Amino acid sequence: MAQAKAMIAVAGAAAVLASLSMFTVSETQKVIRFRLGEIVQSDYTPGIYFQVPFINNVKKFDGRILTLESKPERFLTSEKKNVIVDSFVKWRVKDVAKYYTTVAGDVVQANIRLDQIIKDAMRSEFSKRTIRELVSSERSQIRDVLSGAASPVAEQLGIQILDVRVMRIDLPSEVSSSVYRRMEAERARVARDFRSRGAEAAERIRADADRQREVILADAYRDSELKRGEGEATAADIYAQAYGKNKEFFGLYRSLSAYRSAIREDDTLVVEPDSEFFRYFKKSTGK
Repeated sequence: MAQAKAMIAVAGAAAVLASLSMFTVSETQKVIRFRLGEIVQSDYTPGIYFQVPFINNVKKFDGRILTLESKPERFLTSEKKNVIVDSFVKWRVKDVAKYYTTVAGDVVQANIRLDQIIKDAMRSEFSKRTIRELVSSERSQIRDVLSGAASPVAEQLGIQILDVRVMRIDLPSEVSSSVYRRMEAERARVARDFRSRGAEAAERIRADADRQREVILADAYRDSELKRGEGEATAADIYAQAYGKNKEFFGLYRSLSAYRSAIREDDTLVVEPDSEFFRYFKKSTGK
């Protein structure tokens, strides 16, 4: 019985010793192995490793991509205008030994240091640009510049910056009103310019239409006068031919046409009875 207990105790001690002699590294971890407080190794790949119990110890850190969400911060532009910037940073541990010696492997401390690095880069970059440039399509360029400026400093902390994103750029309330008024005035100026161009084009089109109308009317009047002249010439020729064939009948026809035009219903004529105008009324036959 005593021998069995002793064997169990030995087995338990061996298990504890074995557990203290081994450690595992997963894909999501960065590991440092110490020897009496001194860093011995830090470039571990995923797997199982051995150590000397009570002499060596290990510390494990999160090796996944982490996110730093910065609080909205005011920055000054090249126009001496304040903008409120909301941003975030994607980062991960690159050199775990540096990460441990600089920020003690603390994510909170790393975020504080990294936040200051990013804000310094933003302050330097935003001071070179106007508000229009910041809110325009140059954001991707700004992102690359910020990442390039902050990465060398972050690497001194053992941190690799993967991405820097500006989520939102707002204007303070005291600046927004003046900017909106300036934008409104600019839009009003553009609208007036379009209206003036439209009015100029309308006048030009109207003048061209009036000119074309006058030309069309003049051409139509010319053509009508030509046709009228040709018609009158043809009529005169016909009248002359008819007059030559029967002068007495032609005179009667012309007199009847004159009667039809001159005498209408309820008209009163004051003429002499023997007037030449009524010579066909004075005789029933004529030669």
